[in-house]
Amino acid sequence: MLLKGADIIIECLKEQGVDTVFGYPGGTILNVYDALYQYNEKHKKDGINHVLTSHEQGAAHAADGYARATGKVGVCFATSGPGATNLVTGIATAYMDSVPMVAITCNVNLPLLGKDTFQEVDIAGVTMPITKHSIIVKDINVLADTIRKAFKIASSKRPGPVLVDVTKDVTAASCEYTPLKPEVIGNPDTYSDNDIEVALKLMESAKKPFIYVGGGAVISGAHKEVRELAEKLDCPVCDTLMGKGVMDAYSPRYTGMIGMHGTKASNFGVSECDLLIALGARFSDRVIGNASKFATSAKILHIDIDAAEIDKNIQTSASVVGDLKEILTKINAKLKKQKHDSWMKHIADMNKKYPMSYDKSVLTCPYVIEELDKVTKGAAIITTDVGQHQMWAAQFYRYTEPRTFLSSGGLGTMGYGLGACIGAKVGRPDKICANIAGDGCFRMNMNELATASRYNIPIIEIVINNQVLGMVRQWQTLFYGKRYSQTVIEDKVDYCKVAEGLGVKAFKVTKPEEVSKVLKKAVSLKEPVLIECVIAKDDKVFPMVPAGAPISEAFDASDMKEV
Repeated sequence: MLLKGADIIIECLKEQGVDTVFGYPGGTILNVYDALYQYNEKHKKDGINHVLTSHEQGAAHAADGYARATGKVGVCFATSGPGATNLVTGIATAYMDSVPMVAITCNVNLPLLGKDTFQEVDIAGVTMPITKHSIIVKDINVLADTIRKAFKIASSKRPGPVLVDVTKDVTAASCEYTPLKPEVIGNPDTYSDNDIEVALKLMESAKKPFIYVGGGAVISGAHKEVRELAEKLDCPVCDTLMGKGVMDAYSPRYTGMIGMHGTKASNFGVSECDLLIALGARFSDRVIGNASKFATSAKILHIDIDAAEIDKNIQTSASVVGDLKEILTKINAKLKKQKHDSWMKHIADMNKKYPMSYDKSVLTCPYVIEELDKVTKGAAIITTDVGQHQMWAAQFYRYTEPRTFLSSGGLGTMGYGLGACIGAKVGRPDKICANIAGDGCFRMNMNELATASRYNIPIIEIVINNQVLGMVRQWQTLFYGKRYSQTVIEDKVDYCKVAEGLGVKAFKVTKPEEVSKVLKKAVSLKEPVLIECVIAKDDKVFPMVPAGAPISEAFDASDMKEV
């Protein structure tokens, strides 16, 4: 059938199973928005839901949150120039955390490219380093195949964002369009039977094995296989920020997060093990600390879908490259049941010796998070911004299933959480969705409360207000002689009034005994709610590993020494 380019874009989205797009219109993308309007008028019961965000960055974060919560490809729209560049931070966030996303932008007419035309930016060039693929479509005859290719690239192998930029005249031109069924995405084997056998020999000869789980286990859907491996291998398991929920936090094998703000049981245990099994993890600097002193007593077995990650940061003893779920299924079928009683007892003793703790006499962020865990019965999707509150959310909420902790791990994007929370709730309306933000982060994208209000998206926005940039201040306290350069944000901003002005109910909490009641109220309202929680400015996240130090030197408040 003969269709305009804008209609082909909409048809391709439906063809790929897209049900929601997050975006913001503008001049060059007007044809696409007009096609979306007409399509939805014609297919009222089977249209594409569009969420108009307050800012293009919010659209990118919402598409990201939607993707992480559902496992589907997230989609966002933006116009040319500043509209497209406003997506960049969200695209980079998705790229660093391997999130499948397709960003569709439109550019000026083909004859005007390269002439400094109004709102012209080479967005495909700008995003090339932060996407799996970026392309500008200048010929309508390749438009449909390009959109299909974008979805395939975004969701195959190691997922990530893809940007498709389309000139406005292509959206207005016409050509023949033939519908196609989406291609079944498969990841070809890149490992051998010998790789599996080597991995098995390492596992069966280990006396003190330790599993280290990353975000790849979430992406692969391998949480059941990881838990089965831990049982068969009889070993402890730690996770990264991206790996939350792969292990049930209530499992006696679970030691918590590893790394700069990981538990002492995880950091010390990994430092003592004789075999470290990395599953879908990339040995980030925030995890390994001083690379030359990381797990020096251990052989390293690395299983990951991306061959580029093998030996990139840490030298391995063996590796298996491929889909984690598939590989673990094969390993679990062959692995003989192991027994490591003394090792497991040693880890259990460390868990008891080094519990996570905080001051319970005053209102703190860990207390708020533990109460949120109780009120939601651990079943909520938690999104976060970046900083102290992010680490506390990773430490004190007990995640029992994957895709329930959404956070910017690799890029560390302040302002990520609110948009992501909106996207998660749109994608998973059955789940309670709460964003935990610091007051500094909240200021960056708080305009997205208007989006939640407009569509009555019932999210819970928890603002941890300590009137400082908490994580930066913590570093200034410990390593910069308490010189608080530009980290104090004491001013006259009333976050509750801001929320109310944006159409959202708001509550302010200053005492521990107020928290549970307000959280229960927020859940029951079935509408967007902001809860401001006022805490002390010098609360710190512990344990902590100084930058460049080995993770075996994790310290907490009881042995803190100011440097």
